[in-house]
Amino acid sequence: MSLRTAARDALANPRAKAGSVSELLPGVLLCLTITVVAAGIQSLAERSFGHPYIEALVLAILFGLGLRTVWQPSPRFQAGIAFSAKQLLEVAVALLGATVSVGALLASGPALLAGIVTVVILAIGTSYGICRALGLPARMALLVACGNAICGNSAIAAVAPVIGADSKDVAAAIAFTAVLGVLMVLGLPLFVPIAALSQDQYGVLAGLTVYAVPQVLAATVPVGVIATQVGTLVKLVRVLMLGPVVVLLSLLAPLLPRDGLSTNRRPGRVSFFKLVPWFIIGFLTLAGLCSLGLIPGAAAKSLTQVAGYLTIVAMAALGLGVDVRVLARVGARVTAAVTGSLLVLVMISLALIYALGIA
Repeated sequence: MSLRTAARDALANPRAKAGSVSELLPGVLLCLTITVVAAGIQSLAERSFGHPYIEALVLAILFGLGLRTVWQPSPRFQAGIAFSAKQLLEVAVALLGATVSVGALLASGPALLAGIVTVVILAIGTSYGICRALGLPARMALLVACGNAICGNSAIAAVAPVIGADSKDVAAAIAFTAVLGVLMVLGLPLFVPIAALSQDQYGVLAGLTVYAVPQVLAATVPVGVIATQVGTLVKLVRVLMLGPVVVLLSLLAPLLPRDGLSTNRRPGRVSFFKLVPWFIIGFLTLAGLCSLGLIPGAAAKSLTQVAGYLTIVAMAALGLGVDVRVLARVGARVTAAVTGSLLVLVMISLALIYALGIA
């Protein structure tokens, strides 16, 4: 899949990609097959050793990545893989709200809320500076900075029309973010033993650094329920920063340098549902009902189990949809800029955790 195709797919209407059941079935069945194998290996490890050394969720990503490296899924599989990676994972995130109390975030106090806003602002500024220092065009630098600081592909897709970004810059930013997003899901849990992080600390770290809301779920589920709840809530606050950032950029867009590497298309408008995706609204709605005690415990448990199964299926799809060889195609400057920006974001986030004394 080319970078231009990746960008077009990411910016396309999800419903248009879903297609009919017959179009979805081959790709969904492929993801389910990987899920069954991953779950079977986890179950075998649990029976043999008492606990799994690698969760089914992580195995599903690895199997998907491995298969994608040696085999390019044909077009008949693409619709089902895209549906599993996006719609099914968004449903899982929405269902997770049934076990989360909004009061848990509010109880953390204004310091954490202010800290999240500060991290986003610092991350955008430092990332933009790194990108410009490495010679990236101003608009691509903003795409990378906003994707890194807020919510990956969703932020890139929302910011691109506002600043009039060139399609090839959008393609490179989205393609690289897709790869790094998977690597973050796999690698971030290593910080738990390395930095001796508690579940609360790790949840905040994941919520502040992982690109997409669904990926936060994937990165925190293996660590624990508390990490998942804290990470998701922190990430939702971070995502809500997208609206103010897009509004600000729409005002600043005419002042951006006219780089020779960009066509500088005329800035456009972004709809409300690009700024606040439906699954975030669903998550907050269920979280509100849970906070009011309107969701029975048994129902909440069942919804959590369904969300867990859907997440594994989606992780298999995520692995199948990412070609790690894309790292070699986007160029050394983009690679250095995005990687450097991500490392800075992790350091800022860890500094916030220790500054606030989160235990």
